[in-house]
Amino acid sequence: MPVPEIVESFTGQVNRITLGATKEQGGSRSSTITIGGAKNVVYGGSVDDASERPVIAIDVIDTAPEDWPEPLFEPYKDVAASPTDWAKKAVDEFGADLICIKFDGIHPDKADKDAAHAVKVTDDVLKAVGVPLVLWGSGNDEKDNQVMPKVSEAAKGENCLIGTVTEDNYKSLTAIALADNHHLITHAPLDINIAKQVNILVSDMGFPLEKIVTFQATGALGYGIEYAYSIQERQRLAALGGDKMMSMPMICDVGYESWRVKEAKLADAPGWGPVEDRGPMWEATTAICLLQAGADIIRMRHPKAVAVVKNFIDKLWS
Repeated sequence: MPVPEIVESFTGQVNRITLGATKEQGGSRSSTITIGGAKNVVYGGSVDDASERPVIAIDVIDTAPEDWPEPLFEPYKDVAASPTDWAKKAVDEFGADLICIKFDGIHPDKADKDAAHAVKVTDDVLKAVGVPLVLWGSGNDEKDNQVMPKVSEAAKGENCLIGTVTEDNYKSLTAIALADNHHLITHAPLDINIAKQVNILVSDMGFPLEKIVTFQATGALGYGIEYAYSIQERQRLAALGGDKMMSMPMICDVGYESWRVKEAKLADAPGWGPVEDRGPMWEATTAICLLQAGADIIRMRHPKAVAVVKNFIDKLWS
């Protein structure tokens, strides 16, 4: 008995957005990146239903990281003190589609750097590379409200992706993203209802839904990946079902979460295999899993993991 071909169809579509601005568009980027556009789930429907090719944003930390495990720090040890050189290496050698400047150094519990530091890092990286930028705050609401408006202004006209905003702290960053014509990352703690609520709040301030990328707190392999996957999947199905408040592309913070787990970084672990291979494998596996849930941008760190994930994307979206 032949098995009939089943093709699932949906009425909705994920928003398609373009990051970066070339000289002709008022910016200085040598290229732009378009994401989103899915009309079906990953592996579902025709080629025409597929999203734009998912992209990889490699993290560049604004101050040299002091808590990275040796296998992760090794590829960046010669550039860790210079965000400019770090960004160049990420693009030229590791193939980053985007650069994500993570402003860990402004956090009060870390280096507690000021706005002038963050603005200089932003200016320097903009001059160093031609790919679009993601500008990601420290996670401390009070400090981000002081610093990120200056960062946004420094990158005005470049059509960056800036964030993150939550339901408790969205007004300041939403206003500056609107004023400086950037895209915005809305943040929820693995909760589809909160994600929708943040999008509604941001939209009520006049921010276009077509310029939002959603971020659900990412769970790594073995540390909540099943729940993270299910939330991403539900979010994507809501978008395909026609929910305009959920029809945004998705970003995942795979690098940070993957390298926090002991299986990725513990050197003295007999029977677990070499730590220099284990960590990149953990990051790559987490990324590939979430790509199959519909993620459009993956934040990554280790170049070995980046290479594996780019190969997967090449095969699936070729």
